[in-house]
Amino acid sequence: MRCLNYYLYSMQHLLLLHGAIGSKDQLQPLANVLQENFIIHTIDFSGHGGSAIPEAPFSIDLFATQALEYLDQNNVAEVNIFGYSMGGYVALYLAKHHPNKLKKIITLATKFYWDETIAAKEIKMLDPEIIQQKIPAFATQLKERHAPADWKGVLKKTRDLLEGLGNNSPLKSRHYLDILIPCLLLLGDRDKMITLEETIAVHKQLPNAQLGILPATPHPIEQMDIGLLAFFIKRFL
Repeated sequence: MRCLNYYLYSMQHLLLLHGAIGSKDQLQPLANVLQENFIIHTIDFSGHGGSAIPEAPFSIDLFATQALEYLDQNNVAEVNIFGYSMGGYVALYLAKHHPNKLKKIITLATKFYWDETIAAKEIKMLDPEIIQQKIPAFATQLKERHAPADWKGVLKKTRDLLEGLGNNSPLKSRHYLDILIPCLLLLGDRDKMITLEETIAVHKQLPNAQLGILPATPHPIEQMDIGLLAFFIKRFL
């Protein structure tokens, strides 16, 4: 028993952060693979995964604050973070403003640079009426993922979030130079949403970063090889 307690005490904490319009349930397969090596933590950002939609606008700062509150409530003094898509952006935002709380960061399929043109393109893909008409299965998935909250309300708040990122991104290019925490930036070679060029550019700006390309890997987390992803995470941490 003493050996078991020491083993658990020595295990690193790993917080998994989901992407925009996602939920922690999407990361459960990854959590299942990693739970023997790390103390795993997952959260649903406000308004996601069935949690109540807040009156306040969605923002990177709101989600980062929620992650910090979770860590404080669970007495986690220092944590590694894996962030998928928007979750990776939240992780780097935390690294910029609260570096004392983080050990290492892994991002996957994260869009790092935002402007009005990029935001407008992303916003177009979050029209609930078009989603219902053209990809009804995805509409049903979103409805089930965020119930009892209104999935259309989640999309509306997310569209506003993206518009805000386009108008005034909280992480500018110069900010990445200040993030000294070790980072691993992962990208799938078949990701059609995130460019290799922007990922390499941020990799070069971060003072202590590594870059990894996942073969035969598209953007959706559900279509990824979880075993391969877990290998990269464990190797880095």
